[in-house]
Amino acid sequence: MGRQRPGTPTLEEVAAHAGVGRGTVSRVINNSAGVKESTRRAVQRAITELGYVPNLAARSLAGRRADAVALAMTERDWRLFGEPFFAETVRAVSDALADTGMQLLLTLVRTDVERRRFVEFARGGRVDGALLMSVRAEDRLPDMLAESGLPTVLMGRRSGDECVTYVDADNVGGARDAVAHLLGRGRRTIASITGPLDMYVARCRLRGYQEALALAGIENKPSWVVEGDFTEESGRRGMTELIERHPDIDGVFAASDTTAAGVLAALREAGRRVPEDVAVIGFDDFPLAQHTAPQLTTVRQPLDEIGRALVRLLLEEMAEPAVAWQHVILRTELVLRGSA
Repeated sequence: MGRQRPGTPTLEEVAAHAGVGRGTVSRVINNSAGVKESTRRAVQRAITELGYVPNLAARSLAGRRADAVALAMTERDWRLFGEPFFAETVRAVSDALADTGMQLLLTLVRTDVERRRFVEFARGGRVDGALLMSVRAEDRLPDMLAESGLPTVLMGRRSGDECVTYVDADNVGGARDAVAHLLGRGRRTIASITGPLDMYVARCRLRGYQEALALAGIENKPSWVVEGDFTEESGRRGMTELIERHPDIDGVFAASDTTAAGVLAALREAGRRVPEDVAVIGFDDFPLAQHTAPQLTTVRQPLDEIGRALVRLLLEEMAEPAVAWQHVILRTELVLRGSA
């Protein structure tokens, strides 16, 4: 039986005894999700040792939780919601949340009106945290949520100076590995079809492409690069344009698997063999990559691991707001198949 202290122990005393914040004690008392098991045990031990008895009225106020997490998609172009990236990300996050007891709410936030509405919704206690994906450089939504005190984690980042907590893949390194592979196979006229360059992820993949060429002593020719938007149609259109500009093209790095699928279609229409005439590499390693003809060599972005890291960081922030923002970059892997 726990030792009874003179007087009535307070929530703050329990928190100090356990070495955690008072919010964490409230979450343990209310049996809420988002608290590490070791932390939960330490708080329960402190409650027993101090003989703390929760005030039920205060508990009902302090422990208000929605037990829900919002996954907000900020992409403005409706067409892109049909791309595999969105479905695969939702699956990865949903899988990572499966054992937490938290509900996943999906929402679209594309305009200033929708931003304000979502921030008010979040402030109203309808969700305990937010995961944001497809955030572009100028979007203030992450800052608005952070300023409102809502635990927030980004998938990707807006710039190299991002301050809000994020999880990202090594987009520069993955692209550099892809182009280095093409160079190692003797390709010398290597083009790239990028994603939308107002997104940091697209600029990073372009930078990796450029770095690999520079390391090989090959000039970065602007005419070898076409800006796309991660869609199949932009890959088809961009490849057709590149063939007209550079009939001698022998390698292509596409910034996504769907873009690469469009590249393959355009090469077929032009009578070019893959990989004999033109080698092609994509980025993502979605199931699509195994259903193209030939199967796609691509850079694997570890979506399952990204989903788990997103949820882990968000739960940590919900349990105890961190002193510093956390920035996690996960390694990519080149997956070799038939296209390069």
